[in-house]
Amino acid sequence: MAIRKIITPPDPLLREKSLRVTQVDDDVRALIRDMFDTMYAAPGIGLAAVQVGEPLAIIVMDPAGENEEPRPKALINPQIVWKADELREYEEGCLSVPEVYDKVVRPAEVRVRYLDEQGEEREELFRGMEATIVQHEIDHTRGILFVDYLGRLKRERYLKKVIKKARLARP
Repeated sequence: MAIRKIITPPDPLLREKSLRVTQVDDDVRALIRDMFDTMYAAPGIGLAAVQVGEPLAIIVMDPAGENEEPRPKALINPQIVWKADELREYEEGCLSVPEVYDKVVRPAEVRVRYLDEQGEEREELFRGMEATIVQHEIDHTRGILFVDYLGRLKRERYLKKVIKKARLARP
């Protein structure tokens, strides 16, 4: 188990589509453990493998609040198979776009098909904040950042801010 470095723009890996996992094995499960360690240490509520430099279609999430029992969930090769017509707006942030928060409108409910950590196919309905988290993380597997849902000027301003901060942080 290890905490991995979370990549930020302008890293081109964030814009690539992730590869499907062909076999759920011990290496995949070790990556998932590292992803949970990284997400909790950040701290965050969701993380995609690409954010730690692994362009695989794997996401982890835990929507539990500070005073709630943890509810960790790993989804391998997640696919949205149904979206509700009803939309909800939530303020989103992203570990790869640090210190940037803005409102994004997404379907209020989604049904997702995925493989679990044993390689078994599952299908699950996500509602409310959990629906937002799973959609946000699935977007990462498609090379999409939450700021892509914002207007062009706002998106460019946010990305410039993140890139500038990353440059200043380099030794």
